[in-house]
Amino acid sequence: MPEVEVRLTQVYKAFGNDATGRRVAKYVEPGEGGLIVAVDHIDLEVHDGEFFSLLGPSGCGKTTTLRMIGGFEQPTSGKIELDGQDVTWLPPYKRNVNTVFQNYALFPHLTIFDNVAFGLRRRRVPESEVRQRVGEMLELVELPGYEHRKPAQISGGQAQRVALARALVNKPAVLLLDEPLGALDLKLRKQMQIELKRIQQEVGITFIYVTHDQEEAMTMSDRIAVMNRGKYEQLGDPETLYERPATEYVAGFLGVSNLLPATLGERDGGYVVARLADGAAVRVPAAVVDGKSSIKIGVRPEKIRLHADAASIPDRMNRLQGRVIDASYLGASTSYLIEAGAGERITVFEQNVERTSHGSLHRPGEDVHLSWSPDHTFAVGKDGSPPAPVSVAA
Repeated sequence: MPEVEVRLTQVYKAFGNDATGRRVAKYVEPGEGGLIVAVDHIDLEVHDGEFFSLLGPSGCGKTTTLRMIGGFEQPTSGKIELDGQDVTWLPPYKRNVNTVFQNYALFPHLTIFDNVAFGLRRRRVPESEVRQRVGEMLELVELPGYEHRKPAQISGGQAQRVALARALVNKPAVLLLDEPLGALDLKLRKQMQIELKRIQQEVGITFIYVTHDQEEAMTMSDRIAVMNRGKYEQLGDPETLYERPATEYVAGFLGVSNLLPATLGERDGGYVVARLADGAAVRVPAAVVDGKSSIKIGVRPEKIRLHADAASIPDRMNRLQGRVIDASYLGASTSYLIEAGAGERITVFEQNVERTSHGSLHRPGEDVHLSWSPDHTFAVGKDGSPPAPVSVAA
């Protein structure tokens, strides 16, 4: 049975000034002036023991959704269930949910042990059990021996682990995490991504994670909901979202995509031939297009190979001609900007496995040929919407 079910219709926000003059958001009923839709017809099921992420830019509704699951905000309409129980109007302390925030919110005057033990002691858990469970949590987050330190005596990464231990020690059914790694530097953030996934797998608790960082979400998540303007545009596992984005927004938000307007033509086995603006033909898997005449075909930059001449391109590969506009050395790879036949700009990432000296393998101004497998081609509607998965006539 799903651990969390969210059935929200619309959540409205309006902005105004409070008694001190600060600009604040408030939740209002439809029809009041100055409102915006913060969350719009969200329908989610998060499964037991799943690492689930809400991914999107600032203002897309991901934190509002998380806070409603935690009980910190109420929906205008809709329903939230935790483990089959309707908790829509229950206060946070009556929900079997804990939250880890970006600022950690540790008590500076308490030791690490007392910070982790705080929730247990409020519930009047026997002290012998408190010591056992706090000790187990500090082992889990790899902080044994730090019991007597204060928050000011540990690093940011260690403080994040303490906040996580404090949230997990009460054994919640669901742990909510609101961009908890945002204050860490890049190297430490990458380390903590691996640690968070390890901890989640060890404790087996459902994690619902909010982030704007697509790499972070893809590193840790079992499934991701990519959000935009109060809705999610696509929900799926990281590989599906990256390899088969359903909309232009998802294709652009998760990594870099080359999107080229095209017109669908004849069937070719399991593929459909698409014609670009200059008449060049590329093949698209029939399963990813619909019966529309106009689409945008897409291919990821790392899927494309560059060739000095067309003779080196294997048969049945998609191919285009172009000219190198720019080449940027990125260490592990070189990023090329190619201008194709009809003026389209195409980005190519080429691994530097054959690079043995200074300078690009392909220089600006050089004519090149591009190739990629037809199976690496995806498609969205020309308006950015997902093409419906229906068959194309032969």
